[in-house]
Amino acid sequence: MSLADSRPAPASSLWGRLRGQRSILPGLGLSLGITLFVLSLIVFLPTAAMVGDAATLGVGGLVHLLATPRVLGAFKVSLGCAALAALTSAIFGLLIAWVLVRTRFPGRRLADAMVDLPFALPTSVAGIALSTLYAPNGWLGSLVAPYGIRISFTVIGVYIALTFVGLPFVVRSVQPVLQDMEAEQEEAAHMLGAGRLQIFSRVIFPAILPSLTAGFAMAFARGLGEYGSVIFISSNRPGVSEIVPLLIVNQLEQFDFAGAAAIGTLMLILSLALLCGIMLLQRLVRSGRHG
Repeated sequence: MSLADSRPAPASSLWGRLRGQRSILPGLGLSLGITLFVLSLIVFLPTAAMVGDAATLGVGGLVHLLATPRVLGAFKVSLGCAALAALTSAIFGLLIAWVLVRTRFPGRRLADAMVDLPFALPTSVAGIALSTLYAPNGWLGSLVAPYGIRISFTVIGVYIALTFVGLPFVVRSVQPVLQDMEAEQEEAAHMLGAGRLQIFSRVIFPAILPSLTAGFAMAFARGLGEYGSVIFISSNRPGVSEIVPLLIVNQLEQFDFAGAAAIGTLMLILSLALLCGIMLLQRLVRSGRHG
């Protein structure tokens, strides 16, 4: 090889090669532009319009509206029930995914298909079914009614409805990870003398923790925005069982568009903050596992 061939290539030629290698797929620039345009129409512009309507109240008006007892009570119910329902979904969703993957029993395929029922079922139908089932004269509500326990038309009903719609997210997040896990690691741990609890806590659980966290986050986000199934099983009493989406609808029915936009903006900020925190926790779990 000659001396001329060993010289470094000029910067202009290197830049030309990089430009030539930037787009591997044909039409990438056009598809990216269409994607950003559609995303702007669906997400960015409506969000900006909502924030703009909320800004018309001013800082003082926003603080006064968001500090009212009714708004604070609605956020307390929504956040508390969504978090508790997501935690319940994480526990029982992991158990259901484990049974569907690790055991064989008659009707397993039917049970696996039933997990997706909350996805396909309209939320209003789910709310009517749950309120009928847990009403004082319903199949399950009548069992606890003699003890003075009411489920339908209380905050307990809100929690049950949010658990119903959030459970499939956890199951479908954990199930593929359990299916793809190699049995050699568990067999090696068993041969080294580890018990079942040690195998689960030190081998299986660290592997499924990121997907379990993702399922918890999706169930929590779904619970925050759930509306249809809750309004039928809840009494919708302000400060007791009223959720934030219902409060926003009430503001719109009163033609208070700025107030509804302000409450929606606060819900958006809280949701983004909580989801970012959960994503950060998930990243820390992954880095600690690989570290």
